[in-house]
Amino acid sequence: MTQLTQSATWQQLATHTAALPHMRELFEKNDQRFNAMHLKSCGLLLDYSKNRVNEETLALLFKLANEAQLTDKIAGMFSGDIINNTEQRAVLHTALRSKASQTINAEGQNIVPEVQQTLAKMAEFVEQVQSGQWTGYTGKAITDIVSIGIGGSFLGPKIVTQALRPYWKGLNCHFVANVDATSICEKLKGLNAETTLFVMSSKSFGTQETLTNTLSAKEWFLAQGASQQDVAQHFVAVTSNVAKATEFGMDANNIFPMWDWVGGRYSLWSAIGLPIALVIGMDNFKELLSGAFDMDQHFQQAPLEHNMPVIMGMLSVLYSNFHGAQSHVILTYDHYLRGLPAYFQQLDMESNGKSVTLNGTAVDYSTGPVIWGGEGTNGQHAYHQLLHQGTALIPADFILPLQSHNPLGEHHNQLASNCFGQTQALMQGRTYEEALAEMSSSKLDDAQKQLIAKHKVMTGNKPSNTLLMDKLTPPTLGALIALYEHRTFVQGIIWQINSFDQWGVELGKVLGNDVLDRIGAENDAQALDCSSNSLINLYRQGQI
Repeated sequence: MTQLTQSATWQQLATHTAALPHMRELFEKNDQRFNAMHLKSCGLLLDYSKNRVNEETLALLFKLANEAQLTDKIAGMFSGDIINNTEQRAVLHTALRSKASQTINAEGQNIVPEVQQTLAKMAEFVEQVQSGQWTGYTGKAITDIVSIGIGGSFLGPKIVTQALRPYWKGLNCHFVANVDATSICEKLKGLNAETTLFVMSSKSFGTQETLTNTLSAKEWFLAQGASQQDVAQHFVAVTSNVAKATEFGMDANNIFPMWDWVGGRYSLWSAIGLPIALVIGMDNFKELLSGAFDMDQHFQQAPLEHNMPVIMGMLSVLYSNFHGAQSHVILTYDHYLRGLPAYFQQLDMESNGKSVTLNGTAVDYSTGPVIWGGEGTNGQHAYHQLLHQGTALIPADFILPLQSHNPLGEHHNQLASNCFGQTQALMQGRTYEEALAEMSSSKLDDAQKQLIAKHKVMTGNKPSNTLLMDKLTPPTLGALIALYEHRTFVQGIIWQINSFDQWGVELGKVLGNDVLDRIGAENDAQALDCSSNSLINLYRQGQI
């Protein structure tokens, strides 16, 4: 057993959680439960009253957090400690939304001035493009942005740009990540090379999928009648490899930096967010940063028992390790936030999908639940059946803006009623007696009523959080994303894992490149396992 599972607090939690009564009973005994178990910060309200907890549960969870020295670990991250121990790096994505007056050191240097310089450079470029001062090679203003990246350099900008659609300022934005040629070919259809700007994001300028897509975009651009000299007007990069970018044809003045102390899935706040800024404007982009900064302040300053990311992180630990939950669903009741579950999926699963502790010891407890979800009202007619009556316990987060950007008749009232009704149903369920009573006026005979009643039973006691905001704005979105970043960090600290490396991703890249070499070789591939060899040979033949 590891030190964590041997701790007295861990053992107390195991005993305590097994004896807790049904949530319905907890609510019946305490009509002030919501007042005691909700908090507001940074434009968000968290209702965590519909969880399998009471005051003692929460006290034990906070005791576990204190034993893990969570407060000190939070301070260490913000101050630039080397917490990514396998890569010997600080983790300072929070510095990207810092104030100019702050001092944050990485490797002995204050990095805030460089962050501010990059923001100023972004602002200048965004203004040129949005005003029409920046033109394509034929003198026409830019109308379309094509953002090319992969992983965090793709998903973060895509989801935020999609979420902030009401704030777009006239430019269209398209995102390409998949190396499947169909993806970029479909994006390029209907675009005009004279008015299209490509933003390529790759720290090394050599990420296989990103470079391949960028080279294909350049080939398309040249085929439309442009010259190599024109490339600089239509291609810019976010990269550390200035030499390769300029060799490609980009102007060194239009290359934006990336830093080792920012992981890809935490990078949308940096120049990786250039597509966001181009579409919503630099003022709105800074508002996005401001919302995240406010959540950073809350995370650092609020006591654990009143700390939103801490509460959400500790509840996730509770369900993963003491209730056997293997997944967590995120349900957005706002069409603009439809992509958010996929973003949080990458954030959480790439961070906490680990099986050894910081010192290399194999864990003997669950880490990194599967994150999934989608639009709430659509899910109600699909996988919510599993949430209500399936055998697996699946904690849920419900996210709803109280005001719509598109008020229309009863739409938003119905949306909100569905959201609140689902959380209530998950909590209280339906007993056999209640199901039978509901069928009292039915013309079915007693045997049929009893049978159907059994099928209508829902055990309830299914946990959920509800996150509300007045309206989806750049600051509230920034705070929401930062909330989940810090929630992920909290889990990693308790589980004693490194939430900031991703060696599993790296292995896949290495083996993929090896397979690519073998696909292109003249002789049959024979150095791999029999399945891989056979699949490669079938691929070469082009038929099964």
